Order: sequence, then C-alpha cells, then structure tokens
Amino acid sequence: MINEDKIRKACSSDRERGFRLLVDSFQEPIYNYIRRMVVSHEDAEDVLQEVFIRVFRHLDQFRNESSLSTWIYRIATNECLRLLNSRKEEVISAEDVQEELMSKLKASDYVDYEDELAVKFQEAILTLPEKQRIVFNLRYYDELEYEDIARVLDSKVETLKVNYHYAKDKIKEYILNR
Repeated sequence: MINEDKIRKACSSDRERGFRLLVDSFQEPIYNYIRRMVVSHEDAEDVLQEVFIRVFRHLDQFRNESSLSTWIYRIATNECLRLLNSRKEEVISAEDVQEELMSKLKASDYVDYEDELAVKFQEAILTLPEKQRIVFNLRYYDELEYEDIARVLDSKVETLKVNYHYAKDKIKEYILNR
C-alpha cells in the first residue's frame, strides 16, 4: 500500500529524496497501466520516463485536490494519449493503429503465448474506443474507484460507468465471436 502522506512530507522536506520515494512507490503500477495502453515495452518505458519528468517538474504545482496517485494517473493518461495520437497522425487509419498494436501484442512478452484467451482479451481491449479502453484499464486492472477515474479523466462518474459497461459488453462480444 502506497503511503501518499509519507511521500508528500518527504517531498516537502527533501525534494530529491521525496521524488525517489514517489518513483519507487508508483513506478510499477504506472508502468503496467502505460504498458496496457501502448503495448510495447519500449514505448511504455519512454512514456513512463516522460510521466516522471512531468511529475518532477510540476510537483510543486500539485494542489492536493485529488490523491497523488490520481494526479500521476492523469499525467500518465495524457502522455499515453499524446503518444497514441502522434501514431494516428503517422498511420493512415484507426484500424491500422489497432492492427499495429495487436501485432505488437502478439509479438511481445506481455502475455504467455500459450494462453490464447489472454491474447484475445488483450486484443478485445485494444479494439475499444480510446475512452472506453482507458476507463476499462483504470477500473479493471488498476482497480480505481469511479470517483478517482472521474478526476483522472475530468469526466462524470455516470458517464464512466456507462463507458465501462459498454467496454465489458464489447470485450465479451469480441471474445465470443473470434
């Protein structure tokens, strides 16, 4: 369990030590979240580095209006979207982006090759519209409460619940029909 109060106190007394504690505490869950969004390890590492650079640069601007983890997830989400949107500009269509991500998934060490259902599950997640994919990942994998996801995405809880419901339905449909 991450002790955010301890991290905040450490950051206010010794910025570098506090930041190191912050990175040690959040690196793994944020990397896993990013990896599910961008799929490739190399891209996830790059995005993770950008996230912590932004956190370090703007730590003094954190206003405690949400939890520290919510703030970091929001930065991670924005960085993932920045990367994915830059890829959309490079690739002709959304289908091409989706196909590229799926091929990376199959070629990566992200899942056990023998677990076909896990691959289908990840492919299904990648077919979701961007917002549904983000909501699904934050709720299903990261187990964030809807209120926290609402702060991350600056959205209404009811909207997120609908997005999550639709995402689950689309994932089920994808798995059953493939």
